[in-house]
Amino acid sequence: MTATEFSWPCRVYYEDTDAGGVVYYVNYLKYMERARTERLRALGYSQHELAAQNLLFVVHSAQTRYHAPARLDDELRVTAQVEKLGKARLEFVQQVRRHGDDRLLCEGRFTIASVAADSFRPVAMPAVLHATFQNDLLP
Repeated sequence: MTATEFSWPCRVYYEDTDAGGVVYYVNYLKYMERARTERLRALGYSQHELAAQNLLFVVHSAQTRYHAPARLDDELRVTAQVEKLGKARLEFVQQVRRHGDDRLLCEGRFTIASVAADSFRPVAMPAVLHATFQNDLLP
């Protein structure tokens, strides 16, 4: 099995915009968070179920770059791809693009740590979950 591109569709709502009518910069982080969660779900895992098994994924670091604004009612496509994988760490590359013209609006790199829910200390992912991400790595 090889990595497949994952994208999650979303739309810009009034609540996402600032006084200038464009998406407030922090909301791009929310879109990318949701895409990572949906990627996990598409691979067969629920954040809720993992938490019940004492496993959480938390953002260790985030790096974003903004290219162009999204506006009210724009349809967006948010990607989430695993670029690097460790025993207790994932590195995602993500993009937010406008659906109509495929314009790159924002891109990000996120290091996600696997931690125990009861202590927030790093913990290795279960082998089956690690293998799932291994199969999903970018080539």
